[in-house]
Amino acid sequence: MKIAVLGTGMVGNSIGNKLVSLGHEVKMGSRTANNEKAVAWTREAGAKASQGTFADAAAFGELVFVCTSGAGTLEALNAAGAGNLAGKVVVDISNPLDFSKGMPPSLFTRSDESLGEQVQKAFPDAKVVKTLNTVNCELMVNPGKLAGGEHDMFIAGNDAAAKGKVVELLKGWFGWKNVHDLGDISAARGTEMYLPLWLRLWGSLKTADFNLKVVRG
Repeated sequence: MKIAVLGTGMVGNSIGNKLVSLGHEVKMGSRTANNEKAVAWTREAGAKASQGTFADAAAFGELVFVCTSGAGTLEALNAAGAGNLAGKVVVDISNPLDFSKGMPPSLFTRSDESLGEQVQKAFPDAKVVKTLNTVNCELMVNPGKLAGGEHDMFIAGNDAAAKGKVVELLKGWFGWKNVHDLGDISAARGTEMYLPLWLRLWGSLKTADFNLKVVRG
């Protein structure tokens, strides 16, 4: 499968490496066609990896992963182009973190909206699914690293078929055993607003290798 990964940071690298290891063709997108980080990743990832602009990657991919920092998400997707995203499943992993006042960051969204909703509103012809934004990049692609994988991931989105496809890839490609469908894209408010607690837990636990497990009564 041809897949676009937008973003050259740790999340983009982790997602891209996993997808290439599964045999997919992956194009990493950034602001410029020859972004230094993207070129280095392509060289290391091998023959099925390539790089280009956000628009190059979005046009290439049958499936799009948004791995940018939250502050750059809409800018990156605008550069990718609405036409290149139309009809495609867009997996939004980004979080609306505001570092302008230092650490820990706050959220730049209001309580009655989410970045996921902003993305879906800006690109109504894309099938936006919010997921993987509640764990660190290592656990995203290797949940078995923690508690044998017996912990939980969440998804939100308006398109049932798109969510079904994302559940399949979360389980089949990345190894997630437990995926909870929270409903439409407005449920991204909850997973994004979890980030301030996640950051405090990271500081308290002194590790980013943790996650939630839903226990039913």
